[in-house]
Amino acid sequence: MRLTEFWERMNEQFGESYAESVAKDHVLAELGGRTIEQALADGEPAKKVWKAVVDTFDVPQRLH
Repeated sequence: MRLTEFWERMNEQFGESYAESVAKDHVLAELGGRTIEQALADGEPAKKVWKAVVDTFDVPQRLH
């Protein structure tokens, strides 16, 4: 998964403004206690980060 696809899915799931907030503010256990933004900055693959989002939030099947 490319980073652009990751952000398209985030924006579709949360809306553009809230997606940014979720990425900066929500700490996910699946990411080792990091935020989405921190995990991506640390070099985690976008696909792995998206899976953590799917596992944490109620994401519609079509976005999996």
